[in-house]
Amino acid sequence: METKNIQPLESFDWEAFENEGFSAAEKAEAAKAYEATLNKVAENDVVDGTVSSLNDREVVVNIGYKSEGVIARSEFRYNPDLQVGDTVEVFIENQEDKKGQLVLSHKKARAARSWERVNAAMESKEIVKGFVKCRTKGGMIVDVFGTEAFLPGSQIDVKPIRDYDTFVGKTMEFQIVKINQEFRNVVVSHKALIEAELEAQKKEIISRLEKGQILEGTVKNITSYGVFIDLGGVDGLIHITDLSWGRVSDPKEVVELDQKLNVVILDFDDEKKRIALGLKQLTPHPWDALDSELKVGDKVHGKVVVMADYGAFIEIAPGVEGLIHVSEMSWSAHLHSAQDFLKVGDEVDAVILTLDREERKMSLGIKQLKADPWENIEEKYPVGSQHTAKVRNFTNFGVFVEIEEGVDGLIHISDLSWTKKIKHPSEFTQVGAPIEVQVLDIDKENRRLSLGHKQLEENPWNNFETIFTQDSVHTGKIIEVLDKGAVIALEYGVEGFATPKHLVKEDGSQAQLGEELEFKVIEFNKDAKRIILSHSRIYEDVARAEAREAKKAAAAAKKTARKEKEAAPVIQNKAASTTLGDIDALANLKANMEAETAKAEKPAKATKAKAAKAEEPAKAEETAEEAPVAEKAEEAAE
Repeated sequence: METKNIQPLESFDWEAFENEGFSAAEKAEAAKAYEATLNKVAENDVVDGTVSSLNDREVVVNIGYKSEGVIARSEFRYNPDLQVGDTVEVFIENQEDKKGQLVLSHKKARAARSWERVNAAMESKEIVKGFVKCRTKGGMIVDVFGTEAFLPGSQIDVKPIRDYDTFVGKTMEFQIVKINQEFRNVVVSHKALIEAELEAQKKEIISRLEKGQILEGTVKNITSYGVFIDLGGVDGLIHITDLSWGRVSDPKEVVELDQKLNVVILDFDDEKKRIALGLKQLTPHPWDALDSELKVGDKVHGKVVVMADYGAFIEIAPGVEGLIHVSEMSWSAHLHSAQDFLKVGDEVDAVILTLDREERKMSLGIKQLKADPWENIEEKYPVGSQHTAKVRNFTNFGVFVEIEEGVDGLIHISDLSWTKKIKHPSEFTQVGAPIEVQVLDIDKENRRLSLGHKQLEENPWNNFETIFTQDSVHTGKIIEVLDKGAVIALEYGVEGFATPKHLVKEDGSQAQLGEELEFKVIEFNKDAKRIILSHSRIYEDVARAEAREAKKAAAAAKKTARKEKEAAPVIQNKAASTTLGDIDALANLKANMEAETAKAEKPAKATKAKAAKAEEPAKAEETAEEAPVAEKAEEAAE
């Protein structure tokens, strides 16, 4: 193929061809005119734009610039009603990216202006739209103008919300109720928007209310003290006591949420907008339907519905209750609390004690279902009979015991032991312990038995009378020291007592606790069960005996001297007629007699002084019997 060399036309205007028929000057002028028609924008500015198109993923916004911006649809999730033509605020991130695309952000635009708009809305009480993002403790998190605000659970609606999750992802109207400027915390309320409308409805509804009026309502909320009923814009309360004629421990036993029921208006307050409702009043009172044949003494069956310390309330029919006082629960006198016998939920049989249909009161008893143990007490527990009892409690003077339910008795402290001195019954036994007793006396009128424990054994004091005789000496141990003396433990488990002056030992010291010494019995009283002892009497009586012997010897010597004195004149009369040898013999005889007298008086005086010294601490204790003995001894000596 032959190639032809074609040359361009020398007159062709290549510059005009590249500028599409426009000269460079014309093209520059046209570009300047086009740019004048566009908005002047700068990066990081916040401007308003118009939604030109949208789909599930993107929103195209025209801000009057040479190109449109594309924003993710997720940034508009707070506003699901967004449509083409809506005006939205956008933040200019970049005028032109690598692709020549305008980069916009609606989220950043909202954040830039959010705090100012929040404060303005709070001040003007503007109703704002917010997007419920998620649940949190105690409420919800709401996006308002790009700021996260807290929506308390109590501010979602006028009625309690049971399922918060149903509000997540929804756009709702709110009122900003609180702002913390320091921490930038915002609190919103949806409830506040509808309360004003409800308030107007309440006034209208309450103005038409009348006591005794029956209305239909819906159970709105159930609490421990009652049930709130929605009467169509206004709430009323059925107190728990007005739900049923019977006892109600939990309102949920009677009603359930969202249940529709008829109620009667009991009372209402125009100012406080409180309405008291009743449910049980729509049915007849159970006392009016109570069996007319029911009378005192009849046996009934019921369930314990309420417990108190003083008794138990028994429901014998729905709404019909009787009280069993604690004193009517047992024949026993040891009744402290009704909880010791019954508890809520127990089913019991009882006897009607009183019945007042007008006052709608009834008293019941359950001990009456058993025979009174005191009716034949003399036959069951005759005087002298022996039984096993249970210790119930102590007093300073004895032990209260129970032989059987309702049969009590007292063991006096003096009837616990024959020999042991007991200061308090707790030394002898303990509460709850068994104890053997013997019936000593019966007081049927006061429903008390006099009992004894020591009577179960033979009285050992009959034998002690022959063992611990007057002046007998026994070994004892000091087991207790008191201000007035000491308690001495003797053989056979018996105890004696010695005063402080009878505890002085021979060396002058005082006997101490725990010492074992010899003691002399100075008094034995079988009736009073008393033995008085003395340790000092043992050595004092020896000294007294020695003193008596010395006194006798002195008296004998004195008598001898007197006889010699009487014989002296006779000797003198005979002296004149005697010879010199006779005189010498008489002188020798007199000297011998005087020497014997002096010899006899010397030990007597020493013994007398010793006895006097021993008698000094014991003179006050010398018994009446000792004086005659001493006098008799002196007379005998003379």
